[in-house]
Amino acid sequence: MKETGHMATASESMAANTSWAALAKAKDLRQRIFFAIALLIVYRVGTYIPVPGIDGGALREFMDEAAAGIGGMLNMFTGGAISRMGIFALGIMPYISAAIIVQLVAAMYGPWQQLKKEGELGRRKLNQYTRFGTVLLATMQSYGLAMSLEAGELATDPGWFFRISTVITLVGGTMFLMWLGEQITSRGIGNGISLIIFVGIIAEIPAQLAQFLSQGRTGAISPVVVIGIILMMILLVTFVVFMERALRKVHIQYPRRQVGMKVFDGGSSHLPIKVNPANVIPAIFASSLLLLPTTLATFSGQSTGPVMSTLLAYFGPGQPLYLLFFSAMIIFFTFFYTLNVSFKVEDVAENLKNQNGFIPGIRPGKRTEEYLYFVVTRIVTVGSLYLAGVALMPEILRAQLSIPFYFGGTSVLIVVVVGMDTMSQVQSHLVAHQYEGLLEKSKLRGRGRGARGTTPKKGPSRR
Repeated sequence: MKETGHMATASESMAANTSWAALAKAKDLRQRIFFAIALLIVYRVGTYIPVPGIDGGALREFMDEAAAGIGGMLNMFTGGAISRMGIFALGIMPYISAAIIVQLVAAMYGPWQQLKKEGELGRRKLNQYTRFGTVLLATMQSYGLAMSLEAGELATDPGWFFRISTVITLVGGTMFLMWLGEQITSRGIGNGISLIIFVGIIAEIPAQLAQFLSQGRTGAISPVVVIGIILMMILLVTFVVFMERALRKVHIQYPRRQVGMKVFDGGSSHLPIKVNPANVIPAIFASSLLLLPTTLATFSGQSTGPVMSTLLAYFGPGQPLYLLFFSAMIIFFTFFYTLNVSFKVEDVAENLKNQNGFIPGIRPGKRTEEYLYFVVTRIVTVGSLYLAGVALMPEILRAQLSIPFYFGGTSVLIVVVVGMDTMSQVQSHLVAHQYEGLLEKSKLRGRGRGARGTTPKKGPSRR
């Protein structure tokens, strides 16, 4: 077991010393990166293809007015597609909403719980349900959006033809985005769905930043506020990186074991538990739930009913109910996703037991599961409060300082966390490539020795 520890140390040092120049030699990794970039370019082009029948001038005027509110949040998450009413105007949010519903049902509904235990076959079945849910949600949202566009007088020729064409275009756009995300995940690099949201946010940042700085130059915003916001963003990014790298290491001990005539000493290792095992998923889930009803209320403008008007008034960014609901959803999804997906304590305890590993002072099996649950829930409490704090702080400051563009902590979280995750995947591919190179070299050396006749002589055979 000590050899395992040495191997882990060697692998960590190799990862730390990985040169990015090795990227030129890693052909498979280069192909994956180019493939992902090509598909993301296709996504960006699609955000500029408009839905037929939209009054472009009226839409631009409307979005200029809505940019400081929920409209700006919608624009951020769809990569600007909704401000141009492009074919990807719904973005990937219907898919994320469907995934939330399927995961919630799979955690509580018996037959679906059984599907989760069936491995690859069960996972495919649940993915199929997620796709059906995506089509249903996208159809409902696109029809509601078409009606809202008509009510807001943003359609050139309102009527059933406009509604049907809008539904077909937007549902098709969302399903195509879902397919793009799956292709990036399987044949590219990183998580495809997260990268689509990441690229959409990154694409909108330069224009928003230029607008912000120009307003500081003209005096519309105080220079002190401009400098303060920039410093706060730097501190926020640093804090997110620190928290995403923070770990709690649980000590694991392995007993002495005998293999044939050899006795291997008992080794020790550690089980790393991240402060935020769910990454940015809870913030995306919570944002998608907030965007679900308010998308319709935003576009219908003055023609909203009393329910939608009240919803928009109380759930607008910076409003107390919005902040309360947003933070509650982030905390809930952090616990739910960690304990049901990213760190299932019963599975971890079972794996440790099967590998003869144990936590010193804790019995394997049920006791280990209880101990891990005790540790994880306390760590995740800190992680969920950190996520909620980072997501809400810019919202509160934006409302208090009246910053005239959308500025949210969720965007910062997505950009930093997805960027870190993608870079770590690239680095792990480079490390794997280096290992393959070392193995090939060792094989070549072995063949060379054989050719030179320097192979050691065999000893007498034992009977």
